[in-house]
Amino acid sequence: MPVKKTTKKATTTKVTKKGSAAKKAVDNKKAKAYESLRGMKDILPKHEGYWLDVFHKSESVARAYGYQYMQAPILEQAQLFVRSIGKGTDVVNKEMYIFEDRDGKKVALRPELTAGIARAYISNGMHNLPQPVKVWYQGPMFRHDRPQAGRYRQFHQFGCEVLGDRDPVIDAELIAVSYNTIKDLGIDAVVHINSIGSLEDRQNYLVELVGYFRSKRSYLSDESKKRVSKNPLRILDSKDGQDLEVIQDAPQIIDWLSQDSKAYFMKVLEYLDELQVPYVLVPTLVRGLDYYTDTVFELFVDSEDALSAQSALGGGGRYDGLVEQLGGRLTPAAGFSLGIERIILAMKDQKQKLGDVPAEKKPHIFFAQLGEQGRRRALSLIEQLRKSGVFVGSHLSKNSLKGQLELANKQHATHTIILGQKEVQDGTVIIRDMDSGIQEIIDQKKLEKKLKKLLEIV
Repeated sequence: MPVKKTTKKATTTKVTKKGSAAKKAVDNKKAKAYESLRGMKDILPKHEGYWLDVFHKSESVARAYGYQYMQAPILEQAQLFVRSIGKGTDVVNKEMYIFEDRDGKKVALRPELTAGIARAYISNGMHNLPQPVKVWYQGPMFRHDRPQAGRYRQFHQFGCEVLGDRDPVIDAELIAVSYNTIKDLGIDAVVHINSIGSLEDRQNYLVELVGYFRSKRSYLSDESKKRVSKNPLRILDSKDGQDLEVIQDAPQIIDWLSQDSKAYFMKVLEYLDELQVPYVLVPTLVRGLDYYTDTVFELFVDSEDALSAQSALGGGGRYDGLVEQLGGRLTPAAGFSLGIERIILAMKDQKQKLGDVPAEKKPHIFFAQLGEQGRRRALSLIEQLRKSGVFVGSHLSKNSLKGQLELANKQHATHTIILGQKEVQDGTVIIRDMDSGIQEIIDQKKLEKKLKKLLEIV
């Protein structure tokens, strides 16, 4: 009999293990069925410190320089980007998300926002406003690029654009805004800068450049060989080791600039010296989009590490012909954009401390409640506090005081308000110091004043 019992138990245990393994396999299959798409990344609450730091500091710098918030749609006509960015560019040829909508129109998820801002400037008659128009933006962009560190298929940018004036001081100011934004986030950066001159300068230079690359064609990578006739300037931006030696000896565009273009560029550099913005002259810097003229620049982490070598934190330049090219008036313009994911990667890499996060997102006061009466009263008190500018954390669906105090600790609350049935009847609340454990009973009518004192709200 004992043997039979043992056998039966063993059999039951075996079945249970099989059942558990099968259930786990099903659960794993369900989870994998809805994984995020390649190149897309979830931004989770645990990441909010970095993201909010970038959002608030970039907005603060932009507003300090007199830029106003502007936004253009995520979805635009595909032709807008084909015409502005250029047919021979990697963005248009390989990376854009293009599809037909239900009306049969060919549309695209924006790969960048400069073209959208220029289109909006024309569409909304913004040439009638006092010039120049200075705007800033933040938002998602989309490119079907190869995912890598700090680069995703949905990525986010902060940028500024100035439309309606041509002056070297504008170029310098934009570079200063981008540099100071990165600096305020605790990142040491350096500006790489060049001038690609006017369209006429560039055409003269391209004749010389194409001739040079054709003479060195056998030494170029396969990708650069294709670009010799389609987009030779992009070869200068190649990171392929096979191309680097050829690029090093290539003619430099600075030698083909007109006197006006050289004088303009020298003024930009003089203003940067005045602003004490560190920069490096890079004669091969051209940027990857067709609409640029004159000043072009990129920002890199100022270090020798792999992050600095991999990718720029952002960049920009002048694009005096873009608005006219899209059907508007002749409108000189310049701008930049910074990659938020790349900035956050640099912040983590340099182990920077997070900046201040608004109280409504990281409350120092937590509101705990007990019982149905406590929950009802807590709802109205939290709303009253919000209207007075006092923000508190809470988890109204929790009933356990212990569980709520644990959550308060996780949110680094300095004090917790406790409201139960007795306090509701007495018109009071308990305020608990989370460090010392000392509790104080106060009148609900004096709660706002007490919390403002604790939070040092003036």
